Amino acid sequence: MLVLPVYDRSGQQVGTYEFDLKELAPRISKQLLHDAVVMYQANKRLGTVKTKSRGEVAGSTRKLYRQKGTGRARAGSRRSPTRVGGGHAHALRPRDWYYRLPKQALRLATRMALAARFRDGEVTLISELTFDQPKTREMAAVLRALKLDGVRTLVVVDGYDVNVYKSTRNLPLAEVLPVQDLNALEILRPRRLLMTPAALDAVRAKVKAEQEAKRGGRVSAKILAEPHASN
Repeated sequence: MLVLPVYDRSGQQVGTYEFDLKELAPRISKQLLHDAVVMYQANKRLGTVKTKSRGEVAGSTRKLYRQKGTGRARAGSRRSPTRVGGGHAHALRPRDWYYRLPKQALRLATRMALAARFRDGEVTLISELTFDQPKTREMAAVLRALKLDGVRTLVVVDGYDVNVYKSTRNLPLAEVLPVQDLNALEILRPRRLLMTPAALDAVRAKVKAEQEAKRGGRVSAKILAEPHASN
């Protein structure tokens, strides 16, 4: 059982939050986390690189000089990759780097990444995080009080809050994401996580719903697989 202190906006502890870390993931697979992070990073690649082959560069295709009798090495077209201004021998072409891991694997990787952050003590809980209007100064003061200033931090909230987003977007080392947009890469990229208990409740509810849906699918498949008794 994991017991986490809950702080207010001034950095004072106002309570605790207790839950079983196995609710998120019974174990942590480094290989799955690696595969998920590599997939997300690969999908961000533009793949727009291109160079010209010898058939695309400008220049005549005639033989530069005769084959024999000149005392020099034989030479063909000036577009040859061995000559200055020639084309590339293995020209680069635009390509799509996109690929996708199974949906259940990515969901499990997200839960494992979050469990790893909790296990390593890299998550700070704040009792509430709301602003009447966008104020970057107030958000910076909150991070300073929680000793998160100067540290790359991901602020996780239970839903999209425009005031929280606008109060954080000008801070160079802080980002805001709602629970529904979390993935393994976004969780593992920063050094620390700042969450509200409501956001953690939303994560646990989402995990429970996914597990129940998965369990229901297994029961349905089992029922369909069972032979029906004949009358």
